[in-house]
Amino acid sequence: MSSPYDDIINLPHPTSERHPRMPMAARAAQFSPFAALTGYEDAVHETARLTSSRAELTEEEKSILDAKLQRMLPGTKAAFTFFRPDGKKEGGAYLTASGIVKRIDSCAREVVLTNGQRIFVDDILQIQCEASED
Repeated sequence: MSSPYDDIINLPHPTSERHPRMPMAARAAQFSPFAALTGYEDAVHETARLTSSRAELTEEEKSILDAKLQRMLPGTKAAFTFFRPDGKKEGGAYLTASGIVKRIDSCAREVVLTNGQRIFVDDILQIQCEASED
């Protein structure tokens, strides 16, 4: 059986004298996928990222935290569990910061640690410190 390509089917592969053959890695790169929708993957990951909602403290829990803050002196080593709102979506995360209290700023309503970290009093959920282990 003959075909219209019988005259060329067994010829050697043509090789250019002016252009060298492309390496296999470069050939594969030609066919790699491209991002048709730039930023889409980031948007999907951001939507899938989970956040926590802020817990509301009772009046009794607030008064206990307030009493601990009033007894706390500069130089006290303490650990604070506090809520950090998320900058991009509803909710946030609960974090724990440990350190030595530098000062409690009642005007700005924040606790300043010696490492420079500032924790807003309204965001504090729990305090563990040497001076108030009750």
